[in-house]
Amino acid sequence: MQVVLILDNIRSLYNVGSMFRTADGFGVEKIFLCGITGTPAQNGLKKVALGAEHTVPWEHARHTWRVVEKLQREGYDVVGLERTNGAMKIGKFHPSKKIALVLGNEVRGLTPALQKRLDATLEIPMVGKKESFNVAVACGIALYALTTSVIPASPLSFRPPSRNPEN
Repeated sequence: MQVVLILDNIRSLYNVGSMFRTADGFGVEKIFLCGITGTPAQNGLKKVALGAEHTVPWEHARHTWRVVEKLQREGYDVVGLERTNGAMKIGKFHPSKKIALVLGNEVRGLTPALQKRLDATLEIPMVGKKESFNVAVACGIALYALTTSVIPASPLSFRPPSRNPEN
């Protein structure tokens, strides 16, 4: 599966840096940094990305809608992550071979105008009192949910570090 991220007007460089690291871990092919979203040239992002800004290709674009339309022409299913009426629970979505995941501003989310251009809107079910997850956390949850069926199991098994200083 090919996965790209579209970050729409993300304010916090720390959130963007975190999403770079998460994207690296899930094998995201490219990140589109749109609108006011910061770029790797800014120090706050580098502090959190810890080098992932060099391992995940990125491109800055002024207008998110143009990136959405370009990727749709290239055969991507462009899906937004937003808690809104009509959004599909992410676990019920069956991604195609090419998916572009759009994440919106920390406060306003995805604009209604942008949502109209998307192929689908997905939501992460929540049971707590808050209305949403942090955008970087939501990115990780969504990438996990969308890619777990296609990520091969690691041939290595996890072994927690020994608490015995002699080992």
